[in-house]
Amino acid sequence: MKTAILGAGSLGTIIGALISKGGQDVELIDVNQEHVDALNQSGAVITGTLNETIPVKAITPDQMEGKYDLVLLLTKQLYNKSILKDLLPYLHEKSLVCSLQNGTPEEEVASQVGVERVISGAVHFGATWVKPGVSELTTEYNQFKAHAFDIGELDGSITDRVKEVKSILNFVGGTNISDNLIGAKWSKLLLNASLSGLSAALNCTFGEVLNNEIAVSSAANIADETIRVGHALNVKFLTEKNTDYNELTINEQADLEKRIEFFRTEYAAHALLKASMLQDLEKGKQTEIDFINGVVLQKGKELGIQTPFNAMVVKLVKEAEQKQIVPEFTVNIDSFKALLLDTAKI
Repeated sequence: MKTAILGAGSLGTIIGALISKGGQDVELIDVNQEHVDALNQSGAVITGTLNETIPVKAITPDQMEGKYDLVLLLTKQLYNKSILKDLLPYLHEKSLVCSLQNGTPEEEVASQVGVERVISGAVHFGATWVKPGVSELTTEYNQFKAHAFDIGELDGSITDRVKEVKSILNFVGGTNISDNLIGAKWSKLLLNASLSGLSAALNCTFGEVLNNEIAVSSAANIADETIRVGHALNVKFLTEKNTDYNELTINEQADLEKRIEFFRTEYAAHALLKASMLQDLEKGKQTEIDFINGVVLQKGKELGIQTPFNAMVVKLVKEAEQKQIVPEFTVNIDSFKALLLDTAKI
């Protein structure tokens, strides 16, 4: 199966390297020429909770040729329209495009490449781009190997082709075929909105969010808002590891305390992770905030559901984008403290 990693950033480098290590025909595709050169010359260097250097084949988009059987889409949603249009000549009738992007991009991907080609996916591990050719795995290794991906057909059916994609992704880490990918995507959105959003808005790691009382309380409230919006859209969040994400709402003070305990226990393995949106701010780039917390904010407005914590994350990240600065933790944490006091959720 000829596979393309379209967007070989922090996650794509690790995914492509481990698929390559599995003896598969895979190309890592990225616009960063320096990164591509480093990958070809020195291999993909993985640091963090896994330390390994793996030879890979890397190319820039203008070097693509032939047809791919499987494309793992890991680019930013900001560029989907142009990237997917340029991808079309390299797809055959039965090519599969598996979106591993944050948020819920499947509808747009399907509109560009055809719904019959689309398989949905969610990534459950984190990584940080260190420098050209080097990516840091920030999720605890055993958890990464146990549960790296959820994938599935858009209609929830279990097909031979989704099983084949699972066989490829299993070279990376544990891959689960889900019959509820919408729920899986929204469950991942819950994590991204809560921890990635705050990591970007506060300029800190996931661990620093979890260890700060104001930040982790805000994360719990972001999750609460995300669940309420999702339920209004008839989303059924996942139930796994004795955890029902559908029940992580906050109705009273005692609930908040339980949700904080859940976050600190459930996401401790991701403590080293720094959100890709924060990495974008550090580079002066536009983030995907509109496709993460912005989704909850916009859908909440349409449904008449208040989402003040998600709105605060969007506000602070967009301010940083516009000013091309990195947020200051000591300044922005006060905004969440005031919000907790105003909403009597502290």
